[in-house]
Amino acid sequence: MRLAVLCSPDSWYFEDLTRASRGRHQLVRVDFAGLASEYDGQATKFSCGEHRLDGLDAVLVRTMPPGSLEQVVYRMDLLQGLHQQGTLVVNPPRCVEAAVDKYLCTARIAAAGLRTPRTFVCQTADQSLEAYRQLGGDVVVKPLFGGEGRGIFRVQDEDLASRAFHTLQQLKSVVYMQEFIPHEGYDVRLFLLGDRIFGMRRSNPRDFRTNVSRGANTEPFPLDDHLERLARSASEAVGAIVAGVDVLPGRDGHLYVIEVNAVPGWKALARTLNLDIASLLLDEIQARVRK
Repeated sequence: MRLAVLCSPDSWYFEDLTRASRGRHQLVRVDFAGLASEYDGQATKFSCGEHRLDGLDAVLVRTMPPGSLEQVVYRMDLLQGLHQQGTLVVNPPRCVEAAVDKYLCTARIAAAGLRTPRTFVCQTADQSLEAYRQLGGDVVVKPLFGGEGRGIFRVQDEDLASRAFHTLQQLKSVVYMQEFIPHEGYDVRLFLLGDRIFGMRRSNPRDFRTNVSRGANTEPFPLDDHLERLARSASEAVGAIVAGVDVLPGRDGHLYVIEVNAVPGWKALARTLNLDIASLLLDEIQARVRK
């Protein structure tokens, strides 16, 4: 199998995939900044540097770097064109678009009938402050784009909330906030890989954010039918082949789907479960290419 991996130059994940390949597959590292498209009068061609992407079997999206609006739209359009020509893109560009946008992802989760925290999204400080009060005066504010807990903060004081919302308005940011869900200090990462689902508990006694990059502890988490259905429903809501579904067990006894990650990492998961996730991922991609 000939596979292009869209990733950063120093990507641990590319190295892990190369190790897991054991020479069975041809892997090339490409980056978003080098993506180019050419129409020669007969057909559209896609490339990245010296590599022709439309001549490969599949493209794996392993990062989503920041860029201008033009750059982001162009990159997604190019991947969509590649996808429409028959090259397998994991995850599909429309899935990546939905999952990377917290507002759109929440809308898809809610439309699928899954429980998620009460959420308010707006653009002005006055609207934000009113929503803050309606959500109980204890909210989690998140950037619309981004991951690994960056830019997320909890607000429980109205004066601080007002300052934060006015600052975000001045920065021309969209304010995305959710009610804070009282919980027992951990959440569950459900890693969906095709038909397989793996569970990992993440806890952080020093921070309400349970991202491993912020020092969270991990341990295997046994799955039941309900959690597996949640993972499948959330992944289907955004059209993901590979997904990281974050579920928060609240003290009220409910399970809240927080978000779906379409570019999920597996470094902590592989270590925690003692599984070769990279090898399983390559097998899944190859099986889909053969179809």
